[in-house]
Amino acid sequence: MSDADLIVRVAARGDGVTADGRHAPLAAPGDRLQDGIVVAGPHHVAPVCRHFPTCGGCLLQHLDMLSQARFVADRIAGALAAQGVPAPPFAPTHLSPPHSRRRASLRAERRGKRVLIGFSEGGSHRIVDMAECAILAPELFALVAPLRTLLGGLLADRRGAEVRMTLADQGVDLLLAKVAADGLAAAEALTDFAARHALARLAIDDGYGPQTRWEPQPVTVTLGGVAVPLPHNAFLQATADGEAALVAAVKAAVDGAATVADLFAGLGTFALALPGRVYAAEAGRDAVLALKAAVGAAGRPLAVEHRDLYRRPLMTADLDRFAAVVLDPPRAGAAEQVAQLASSRVPAIAYVSCNPSSFARDAAVLVAGGYRLTGITPVGQFRWSTHVELCAAFARPVSE
Repeated sequence: MSDADLIVRVAARGDGVTADGRHAPLAAPGDRLQDGIVVAGPHHVAPVCRHFPTCGGCLLQHLDMLSQARFVADRIAGALAAQGVPAPPFAPTHLSPPHSRRRASLRAERRGKRVLIGFSEGGSHRIVDMAECAILAPELFALVAPLRTLLGGLLADRRGAEVRMTLADQGVDLLLAKVAADGLAAAEALTDFAARHALARLAIDDGYGPQTRWEPQPVTVTLGGVAVPLPHNAFLQATADGEAALVAAVKAAVDGAATVADLFAGLGTFALALPGRVYAAEAGRDAVLALKAAVGAAGRPLAVEHRDLYRRPLMTADLDRFAAVVLDPPRAGAAEQVAQLASSRVPAIAYVSCNPSSFARDAAVLVAGGYRLTGITPVGQFRWSTHVELCAAFARPVSE
């Protein structure tokens, strides 16, 4: 075997790439490709789940932790290079541990007397019926088997549903979508299930929006020490561990700022963790109402505005009033808002992203506007997936 056969990196979709550019599924850096067969190297490990690699929930269980961490950082560095942005110093990659995912969306389908529940098979609509899971929090996985029984009485044969679970302060928030639960028997079955498994909330979405069927106490999620009401389908960082890593990186990037604008603020993950005076802008109405209620009850000095930053970005003159800005946009990035930021005088920016490509595009605009990319914290909170997150710090040189 030659050096050309050596797997030198893992591509964006999880396949290994040799030194001469050939792709090989389920290959790790240090493996070799011999006559189309992957010969395991020092970074190739045995998967921890019986469903790998069939289940599409995980793509990288054959990589050791060192290779997983390198994959996350390389995705970010590659995206920056594609935009011509020099890579700054990288902090060590933070990987969330197994069994830490606190929110998940699973598929379900009734097949005769069986109900299948799990993630989809990679590249297919087929459901991998979940017998174990190395990523879900134990509280979420514990509901999978009981849900088969519940859905067996609610679904017609060959009908599918979605199971959305979030671990809230009071327990599991469960939403069953594409399910009709009409009639007394169905209502009693839902109530019995929710009570037996001590759910925080149980809701049904039959196509007309979530309908709460069980909620003994108002459901909340604690962010920055504040209990925030949790709307149905609200965005929440996938793991509490990953959230803590991103919050720490944001706080370091804007350290010392007395006034901060948190843009695309969501439920206040970052806004509630920051000291001083904070302005939070968010387009989601339910998230805005939840955050306003939380800060009002807690007496926090935080101003919340319902604002679509794609249609109405903060203009340069408004941005110049802040000592720092935090952005956490959706996967599409924040092109409209970044265009205003690039011409602003804001001293410090913390940019949180779940898409290295859109982040690198926006970073190039900020750098062209005079900002310096000073550091990046890579975060892999979707353990064993190709999903990458990061927090980047930008600074405006004082001389400007």
